[in-house]
Amino acid sequence: MLTPAELVWLVAAVAKGDEAAFERLYAATRAKLFGVVLRILRRQDLAEEVIQDTYVKIWNSAGQFNPALASPITWMTSIARNRAIDLVRKKSEISLEEEPAAMEVAAETPDPLARREMTEELRRLLECVGRLEPDRQKLVLLAYYNGWSREQLAAKFETPVNTVKTWLRRSLLEIRECLGF
Repeated sequence: MLTPAELVWLVAAVAKGDEAAFERLYAATRAKLFGVVLRILRRQDLAEEVIQDTYVKIWNSAGQFNPALASPITWMTSIARNRAIDLVRKKSEISLEEEPAAMEVAAETPDPLARREMTEELRRLLECVGRLEPDRQKLVLLAYYNGWSREQLAAKFETPVNTVKTWLRRSLLEIRECLGF
């Protein structure tokens, strides 16, 4: 997890055309942005399309980013969220016959092939998240996989926002330590 200052530096480097910085920025933020977009669109294929458009927009407008107005993750989340909402507004209703994926029922566990293809890094991460208390696991997954805001988490866990921030920070430190970073 990169700090806001590191993200500001990466966005500034992207504004200068630094492809390596763009790759690091993408790697550091894609899960959060994808979670936000998927929560709005509820379709993985559309979310992937919006994420691609989002990063093209980030690449093209990184020079317009002003760290005095917002944090980099807030700026990027706004771009992703707005693109997803635009797509929802444009999208007319589709019948189930036109969208066969809507008929498929998602399994609770990944199929054996998907499980086998899971990378060692992801397995290690999931193992470390699994070591957290159950409430902290849920908190971390809702925040960083589903893209919930601190305010939404505070309402869900009936706790002040500052407490949620503390819990998230401590949980991330535990995960980082478990991963050996």
